[in-house]
Amino acid sequence: MGKKQETSPDSKYGEPAQFDPMFNGPMKKRGCTDIICCVLFMAVLLGYIAVGILAWLFGDPRHVLYSTNSTGWFCGIGPNEGRPNLFYFDILKCATSVNVMATALNGFQCPTTQVCVANCPTEFWAVEIPSYFPGVKAADVFNQSLCVPSIDLTNTDKTVKQIVDNELCPFFYMPTISVLGRCLPDISALERIPSAFSKIPGLPSVNDTVNLIKNGTGDIVNGFNARDIGIRIFEDFASAWPWILLGLLIAMVVSMLFLLLLRFTAPVMVWVLIIGVLGAGAYGIWHCYWEYDNYKQASATISDVGFTTNLNVYLQVQETWLAFLIIISVGEGIILLTIIFLRTRILIAITLIQESSKAISHMMSSLLYPLVTFVLLLVCVAYWSATALYLATSGGPIYKVVALNSTLDDCKSINGTVNCDPQNFNSSDYPGCPSASCIFIKYNEEGLFQRNIFNLQIYNAVAFLWCVNFVIALGQCTLAGAFASYYWAFTKPDDMPTFPLSASFIRSLRYHVGSLAFGALILTLVQIARMILEYIDHKTRAAQNPCARFILCCMKCCLWCLEKFIKFLNRNAYIMIAIYGKNFCVSAKNAFMLLMRNVVRVVVLDKVTDLLLFFGKLLVVAGVGVLSFFFFSGRILLPGNTFRSETLNYYWMPIITVVFGSYLIAHGFFSVYNMCVDTLFLCFLEDLERNDGSLQKPYFMSKNLMKILNKSNKAPKKGEGKD
Repeated sequence: MGKKQETSPDSKYGEPAQFDPMFNGPMKKRGCTDIICCVLFMAVLLGYIAVGILAWLFGDPRHVLYSTNSTGWFCGIGPNEGRPNLFYFDILKCATSVNVMATALNGFQCPTTQVCVANCPTEFWAVEIPSYFPGVKAADVFNQSLCVPSIDLTNTDKTVKQIVDNELCPFFYMPTISVLGRCLPDISALERIPSAFSKIPGLPSVNDTVNLIKNGTGDIVNGFNARDIGIRIFEDFASAWPWILLGLLIAMVVSMLFLLLLRFTAPVMVWVLIIGVLGAGAYGIWHCYWEYDNYKQASATISDVGFTTNLNVYLQVQETWLAFLIIISVGEGIILLTIIFLRTRILIAITLIQESSKAISHMMSSLLYPLVTFVLLLVCVAYWSATALYLATSGGPIYKVVALNSTLDDCKSINGTVNCDPQNFNSSDYPGCPSASCIFIKYNEEGLFQRNIFNLQIYNAVAFLWCVNFVIALGQCTLAGAFASYYWAFTKPDDMPTFPLSASFIRSLRYHVGSLAFGALILTLVQIARMILEYIDHKTRAAQNPCARFILCCMKCCLWCLEKFIKFLNRNAYIMIAIYGKNFCVSAKNAFMLLMRNVVRVVVLDKVTDLLLFFGKLLVVAGVGVLSFFFFSGRILLPGNTFRSETLNYYWMPIITVVFGSYLIAHGFFSVYNMCVDTLFLCFLEDLERNDGSLQKPYFMSKNLMKILNKSNKAPKKGEGKD
């Protein structure tokens, strides 16, 4: 009688994969998949390029890069070349109306004249009362470099009062520092404000002046020494950059060695970590019993304490430690029984990890592929940020008539709603308000293109997310195809293709752009939903009741879980696409069914791999971080004067840079390794379902895996095939 099939054909997770005599690895004869989504993705890319071109034509990033004076001219370029800083005539007006830093960044203009200057003022000065007397020359009072360019102090016939009223020159200034090209008050100098300022016409008392500046600029101006700190940090990087690069190189070497040595050290590391978890649990049981026994002998019970909000009191009664003892004992027992009953699956996971290390050693170029993904992601980020910047700065300048001195009755009717042209504006049109001026307010938002800026920014953000997810999908599919070619090589590595990584990359781009874009689109839609929910939560947080907060929290949690599931499903779908060349939906279904038929193995492999990779990242980052700490803090000295830690202003900045860079390097290397493990695992499950070890259907898995599963390939009989 024939052997009974072990699998049920009516399984709710689909039928096992059937043997295909023509299958020997990633399919070479395949066609384009998900063509509709491919066309849609290409159309979105073309539209994205068109948006970028329109943004480049209409936008002007100089609006952000350079400050603008009252007439809308940029400081530091063109007619104002050599004058990169923007100086506010009456900084108190800025402080009274809106925060100075917010003014500088958002493009709003203070109701005061602004001119471009070469250097920001560094001292206190004001027009004193005697300067208003008849016969006093303006050139003897004002500084020409701080006045509007249209007035020549040596030849003007205007009096000092006329100049002040029309804001042609500032009537006072104080020490300022340049922040983002704006001359903003130096808070540290306000303590030295002269007492004579209280007698200056137009200025409040000294205390009021100080409070206006502090209240208007807020906490931001307290950090005006950031420029000095930035210069010092730059100096540290300039002197320590070779050693920072050396630290990152060490991190790269350690990461690579860790992955390559896992084929030898994986069993030891996994069992050491498992024993460590069990040992920690055993110590917890002993400690809880010791505490319980001590409080039991002292007759400290919970009835003596009653109810209290001081939780530390509950740690001094025997019932608390008895509860801890029971909980930890139950947890320890569950972990121990799980390890005993799942020991075979743990051994399979360890062997797959070792096999992944072998695969990477045969394809060392795969460790460099994260650089390709990084460059593509960098291009996406650069294009998105440049497009967003150009879109945000599109539109022509708008000028309004503003009364710089609103104390006069005739000036109160001027409320900044009338448009004007600074080249043709004449203040004589407003005879009752000599301080009326035509100043730059903002950039036009009323054109057809400008009215759709918000929609174009949304398009920019959605296309950016789709492109980023596509680049990540391309990397996963490329690596999966390369590692699958290793597993399905019967004689490893002799039967492997010559350039598996390049071949997989070309296959992915030639046939599966649509499928990769399909998976990326699904993930993008989920991420957009999360962003919308976060935006709603942020805007309505003040008006939310506990019930609304709970509902929003549950929705955010559900979307987070959905995003994690989509990423998991996409990852395995890309592996099936790389192997069989089918469309996204079929590949995702087959991958999901295959994993569900082996759900216990999936959980064990996932947790064991996560444990190992977490330990590896911890080893790399902590090791390199400790080494950099001892080096940059001066505890490790180099011979001679090669490098001295005493020359660093902040030795922790190179340490932080090395630690952060080490994490990124380790994450890049380990992401390749993780993809390798997932790919080999799916291939292993397919191998078990497709083949039985006979001559016609031999296993492709390694001998170690066959040994764990008590399986083997039947050897051909002697003399078979001979006449």
